[in-house]
Amino acid sequence: MNSPSPLEHIRIVLSRTSHPGNIGAAARAMKTMGLTNLTLVDPKLFPHPDAEARASGATDVLASAYVCASLQEALRGTVLVAGLSARRRDLAAPFRWARDGAAELLAEIRPDDQLATEVALVFGNETSGLSNEELALCHFPIMIPANPGYSSLNLGAAVQLMCYELRLAAGSPGTAPSGDAVLATADEVEGFHAHLERVAIASGFLDPAQPKRLLPRLRRLFGRARLEHEEVSILRGLLTTLEKPKLRRSAKSSDGLKKS
Repeated sequence: MNSPSPLEHIRIVLSRTSHPGNIGAAARAMKTMGLTNLTLVDPKLFPHPDAEARASGATDVLASAYVCASLQEALRGTVLVAGLSARRRDLAAPFRWARDGAAELLAEIRPDDQLATEVALVFGNETSGLSNEELALCHFPIMIPANPGYSSLNLGAAVQLMCYELRLAAGSPGTAPSGDAVLATADEVEGFHAHLERVAIASGFLDPAQPKRLLPRLRRLFGRARLEHEEVSILRGLLTTLEKPKLRRSAKSSDGLKKS
């Protein structure tokens, strides 16, 4: 019995793709390198004949593609997310070059594990790339070391290059994941950030009218930490405890108003 390929656990995510032909080209690029797990976030036109024509024999990848409305939904259940970017961004995590980023994604996959760990690589819109809000949902950005004088790659070419790097990385052992730790999934991390923002506002630490760069900096901090499932539970337990005094004060105030 053949052992499962780590490439089966890599989710290629295309966000807000404008041209259906590019979806087909991406599917073809994936299949030539042994990847089949395609997710589409709010594509402008899909399904579409142009996508099937450009897929050229990879229509099975298109047929099995998961289509959803938001990037948060697309990343649900993943433990490590990288986003392709053509430029460096303020407050983003330190970028990785394509080869290093691919190796880091592969190192997190444990295909024999019953948890069936999945990682994701996200590609943005053909015109604008990933938005800052989308990139904030990624643990780190990846850049392709193209000609700095002309670094523009079409979506299909970018997917082809990265799928090649992922296949190359899959052929080497890489760095083993640390111990038996279970990383928090993307949706668990997002739940934590929403909880943290709520407590920061309620405590007066964060003014929602003037948030400045506090929340992106906190995202970057916790992104570097690569939170584990148990650590998220601990942090959310702490936040819940910090919320309780305020809840008790609110309850007492309500009781006082009723008595008067």
